[in-house]
Amino acid sequence: MCGKEYSCDEAANLCECGLPLYARYNLEKASSLLKREDLKGRVPTMWRYHELLPLKHQENIITLGEGFTPLFRAERLGSALGCDRLYLKDESMNPTGSFKARGLSVAVSKAKELGLKKLAIPSAGNAAGALSAYASKGGLSAYVFMPKDVPSAFLLECQILGAEVTLIDGLITDAGRIVAERKEREGWFDVSTLKEPYRVEGKKTMGYELAEQLNWELPDVIIYPTGGGTGLVGMWKAFQEMEEMGWIGRRRPRMISVQSDGCAPIVRAFLEGKERADEWQNAATIAAGLRVPKAVGDFLMLRAIRESGGTAIAVSDEELLEGVKLLGKMEGIFGAPEAGATVATLSKLREGGLISQDERIVLFITGSGLKYVESLRGVTL
Repeated sequence: MCGKEYSCDEAANLCECGLPLYARYNLEKASSLLKREDLKGRVPTMWRYHELLPLKHQENIITLGEGFTPLFRAERLGSALGCDRLYLKDESMNPTGSFKARGLSVAVSKAKELGLKKLAIPSAGNAAGALSAYASKGGLSAYVFMPKDVPSAFLLECQILGAEVTLIDGLITDAGRIVAERKEREGWFDVSTLKEPYRVEGKKTMGYELAEQLNWELPDVIIYPTGGGTGLVGMWKAFQEMEEMGWIGRRRPRMISVQSDGCAPIVRAFLEGKERADEWQNAATIAAGLRVPKAVGDFLMLRAIRESGGTAIAVSDEELLEGVKLLGKMEGIFGAPEAGATVATLSKLREGGLISQDERIVLFITGSGLKYVESLRGVTL
């Protein structure tokens, strides 16, 4: 935001101005070292783009095989919703069952390269599991803070993976305050969403993959569930990098941000024309990943939505649960509630005439429903 630069060889959280830092690359040099055609035959993980990721030494990469997830043509779901060219990017196929694996693989790898030993995170569940896995793989210590009402699968996952878990009476923002208050005293490095520069670098690989999987032609519309927003922000960053390297042209997808009507700070800020989002009071939704009352990168999300000509939409828990069922019934994918929210949003966009039948649309299935069985048990089939 303020233009201040920091060394990539030193651990850093937020800028002195209190806002996120971005990793920047010599894209002219990167484009001379890596051509699109060079990707053929590379390892089918997100590390196929390692020249465009922040690790200086590949021996520091901590990987469980994350990324390069499948992009499915969803003909039956598309037919039901009136969309002839609908695709699903299935992030539930990542090692820890969600897109969070991408960001934490990069963040933990870079932490190892910088010599950090103790990493702390506030989480609604999936990010905690991913940090626990990659920290364990890399021999680092993970300290996790989650709301006490998270589905028990997340708690069990973190404990089995060796993390020290603290359940708190509150929301993810309350967990974040605890990490901020204790990190200096405990010697932790805070890997909260967009409070360090490297998780977004892992998430941006979703944008690179979309372009590669669609033969370097971006879709017309991307519908993405947004809590902290690193996925949406990361893809928008990836599109700019690819254009600068000559891999794609200037055309961009319309970015559609999806939230729950029980916690919709970005939707409200978008509709009110604001650059920053006010904190959402009394946040409540079955979709734990969307229960983020205040995101430090709110201005980055709002900027990407507006620059793309997109929009922000909120759906009810009832609507997103119907989306989970429709996704399963039509495409054989047991998605998390956040995935159901994208299906519900597409239905609303078609009904409102905001998406045409022949546009190429990508819905992101950000995680597996298997970790939400308690929350979904009461759904009427």
